[in-house]
Amino acid sequence: MEDVAGPGNACGDPHSSPPPPTIPPNLKPELVAPPKYSIMSRCGTGTTGQTIPLLANHFKVSVNVPDAVFYQYFVRITSEDKIAVEGKGIGRKLIDRLYQTYSSELGGKKFAYDGDKALYILGPLPQRRLEFSVVLEETFAKHENGNPLADKRSRRSFRSKTFNVEISYAAEIPLKSIALALRGVDVDNTQDALKVLDIILRQQAANRGCLLVRQSFFHDDSRNFVDVGAGVKGVRGFHSSFRPTQDGLSLNMDVSTTMILTPGPVIDFLITNQDVREARYIDWVKAKKMLKNMRINARHRNMEFKVIGLSEKPCNQQYFPMKLKSGNGTSEGQTVEITVYEYFTKHCGVELTSSQYMPCLDVGKPKRPNYLPLELCSLVSLQRYTKALSSTQRASLVEKSRQKPHERIRTVTDAVKKYQYDDDPMLATCGISIEKQLTQVNGRVLETPKLKVGNSDDCIPHKGRWNFNNKTLFNPTRIDRWLVVNFSARCDTSHISRELINCGRKKGIFIERPFTLLEEDPQCRRQSPVARVEKMFEQILAKLPGEPQFILCVLPERKNCDIYGPWKKKSLSEFGIVTQCISPSKINDQYLTNVLLKINSKLGGINSLLAIEHSSCVPLVNDTPTMILGMDVSHGSPGRSDIPSVAAVVGSRSWPLISRYRAAVRTQSPKLEMIDALYKPLENGTDAGIIRELLVDFYKTSNGRKPTQIIVFSDFLQNETGIQSQTHSMFRNILWALQI
Repeated sequence: MEDVAGPGNACGDPHSSPPPPTIPPNLKPELVAPPKYSIMSRCGTGTTGQTIPLLANHFKVSVNVPDAVFYQYFVRITSEDKIAVEGKGIGRKLIDRLYQTYSSELGGKKFAYDGDKALYILGPLPQRRLEFSVVLEETFAKHENGNPLADKRSRRSFRSKTFNVEISYAAEIPLKSIALALRGVDVDNTQDALKVLDIILRQQAANRGCLLVRQSFFHDDSRNFVDVGAGVKGVRGFHSSFRPTQDGLSLNMDVSTTMILTPGPVIDFLITNQDVREARYIDWVKAKKMLKNMRINARHRNMEFKVIGLSEKPCNQQYFPMKLKSGNGTSEGQTVEITVYEYFTKHCGVELTSSQYMPCLDVGKPKRPNYLPLELCSLVSLQRYTKALSSTQRASLVEKSRQKPHERIRTVTDAVKKYQYDDDPMLATCGISIEKQLTQVNGRVLETPKLKVGNSDDCIPHKGRWNFNNKTLFNPTRIDRWLVVNFSARCDTSHISRELINCGRKKGIFIERPFTLLEEDPQCRRQSPVARVEKMFEQILAKLPGEPQFILCVLPERKNCDIYGPWKKKSLSEFGIVTQCISPSKINDQYLTNVLLKINSKLGGINSLLAIEHSSCVPLVNDTPTMILGMDVSHGSPGRSDIPSVAAVVGSRSWPLISRYRAAVRTQSPKLEMIDALYKPLENGTDAGIIRELLVDFYKTSNGRKPTQIIVFSDFLQNETGIQSQTHSMFRNILWALQI
C-alpha cells in the first residue's frame, strides 16, 4: 500500500481517501462475533425403496450384570537385576505362571491380560499394590560327547529364571458405561469398557495357541492355509470385537486373512521363495535378510531357536572352538577347532547329506554364535510375513480368499458356536451371553438412478449396467496433443489410435492424430520395470517439442503388469501428465467406449450427470450452497510401522452439482487414524490444509459462492480413541479453516 500523507507528501493527494474519523475517548468498541456454526443432527432415516430382509455379521449380546466393574492394574515386569522385561510372549507366560502360583493371594479372581502392561479384574484385589516373584523354567538339551542321538534327545535339563512382577492399581471401568452410551448419554470410558471385552476375546485366542493380529486370530490348521506363491501362505482366521449399535451391544464377527511363511524345511522354503530349481542357485544374501529373526525348529534336538543370521562359510568349512571332555564328563581344558559338519556327523551321529556345502543358520548371540546345518531346520508355523506382496501374490490371495455369501455365513456362525465366547469365566461373571444367529436387519432396494448424457438424452441401465453405445457424452473434451507408447505388447498401435479417434468422434470427443507412436526398444525388455520406464521417457522427451495433453500407454500384460506402478509414478508424480493404460485382447466399440469414458473424465470432461442434479432437484443441497466431503486414511501393510499413512479427502465442486469432486492427498504419521492436515497454519498466517484447498476450489467453481452447509462422510469416527473426541476434533479443524 502507498502512504496517503507521508512526510514527503504533506499536502496529500487530492484523489486520496480522507483520514479516518477520530474516536471519542468514552466510546467502547464492540467485539464482532465470529459467524456461528453448529453440527446438525440427522433428520431421520430413509423410507423410499423396496424393503428386504438382510443378515448382518453381528451377534446380539445381552448383559445381565450391568453393574459389574473392571479394575485396571498396571503391570511392571523386571528381571532379577531390576532390568525391565519387554515382550508380549514372555509376559503371557509370566502372568499365567503367576496365577498358578499365587491364585489364593489374588483372591481366586480370574483376569484378562493384554500381553503388555495392563491387567483387568472383576472387582478389586486385596491390596492396591502387590509384588510377586515368579520363576519360569525352560528345557534345553543336555548333550555329551559320545552319546548316541537317541539318548541325547531323551536327556533334558531345566534352566530357571526369576522375574519380579509388580501389579498396581490404575483405574476403575464400569461396565454400565456401555449401556449409558447406547442410551445416548455422553460418558468418558465407554471405549475403555469395550476394550476390556475385546482383550478378553484376545486372551481366549492366545490360550488356544492362535496367532494374534490386533482383533483377528488365526489357528494353526493347514486346512486354513492358501498358497500365494514365493513361500508365502495366506491363513484364514476371524476378526471379532464388541460393537455398540442402534439395537444394543453386539459381537462383530468376520473372516480375516493374514500372511505367514510356509512352515517346513528351511531349504524348501528358500527354493520356493527365490523361485530357483535347486538349492545351489539360492542367493544367500537375500536368504539372510529373509530368515533373520525367524523361528526355526531343530529336529535333532526338537527345540525352537531364533535365527540371527548365516555363517560366513559353508558347513564343511565353518570352524568353531569345542572343548574336549574326558570319559567321566569333566573338561580337560583342551580346546580344538572343528567344523560344524564334522561336529554333527562324528560327535552327534547326525548324517548330513545336502547342506554340507551351504551356510549354516546362526541361532546364537552376536558374540557367541551357535551354528545349525540347514537341513536339520524347519520353519515354525504361524510366523507372520510382513513384507509387501507382489502384484501376482495379491491377485492370488484375492482369488483364493474369496467366499460366496452363504459360505461366509456358514463359516462365521460355525465359529461363534464352536468357540463359545460367553463360556469365558470373566464374560460369564458379567452375565454376558451371545446369540448364535446372525442379526437380521431391514434394507431397502432404491430405484435405479437415471443419467443424463449428451443432447439431454436419458441413459437407463440394463441389467445393472449403463451402456454408452450410441450415446454422446454430456461435456466431451478435446484432445489436441497426445501420443501412444507401447511396452512390447503384440498389437498394432496405429490401428488402435485410428479406432480410438473414430470412436471418440461418435461420443462427441474431437481427437487429433497422435503426435507420434513410440515402440519400446527390444533390448530393454529384460531390464527392470523402472529402467524400462526411464528409457521410454527418454524417447518421449527427445521426440516431443512440448508437454503432451495425454499419453496412451499399451502394456504387455492385462493384469499385474510390473510396469504399471513405475509408469504411473513417473508420469503423474514427476511430470503431471495424464495417462491411460490399456492391454487390449480385442478392439471393439464397447472396449474403446469404456477407455474414452476414463480419458474424458481425467481430462476434465463430464461423461454424464445424475438426472436428479440435472433438473436441480437434489434435496437439502439445491437451495443451500452445500459442500460434500468424503474422508479416509490408508495405512501400510500390517507390521510395517515405517510406511507413512495416506490421508485423502474429496470435496464437491461446481455447486449445485453433486457428482463433481476434487481430491486432496497428504501423507501423515504411520497408523494415525485421524487426518492431521485438515487445518495446517503456516508461520506467515496462511493455511496449507486440505479443507482450505477444497474450499477455494468450491468457491472458484461455484460462481463465487461459499458453502453454508457441509456434509461429511467418513468411516473413522468410531475406533478406539472415542466417537465424541474424534468428531469434535475433526469439525474444529474444519471450522478453523473456514475462518481463515
